Amino acid sequence: MSEAVARLRNLPVSPTKVRLVVDQIRGNRVENALHTLEFSKKRVAHSVRELLKSAVANAENNFGMDVDTLVVSQACVDKGTVMKRFRPRARGRASRILKRSCHVTITVRAAE
Repeated sequence: MSEAVARLRNLPVSPTKVRLVVDQIRGNRVENALHTLEFSKKRVAHSVRELLKSAVANAENNFGMDVDTLVVSQACVDKGTVMKRFRPRARGRASRILKRSCHVTITVRAAE
């Protein structure tokens, strides 16, 4: 059985925030997942929705799958690069700020 994959690399959002959105669509039909992402209040839902559309387009164009039968089989979020910045604090000190990024991978396959 063939699967179509789409990857979004170096998304400048913390992986924890993206996992909250991705966990809602894992295992769902593509149509339901798109509706869930469209009405989600999370800022990152737009990026995940575009990535899911890309995975669906890959399935349709590269593998000739029927779009109506697709299911989100895998959706994972991995840690990306971390930019380290410093912010001045009181009494001549500095605190470190971590600007995290992540890699999102979505795999779709035909429902059985």
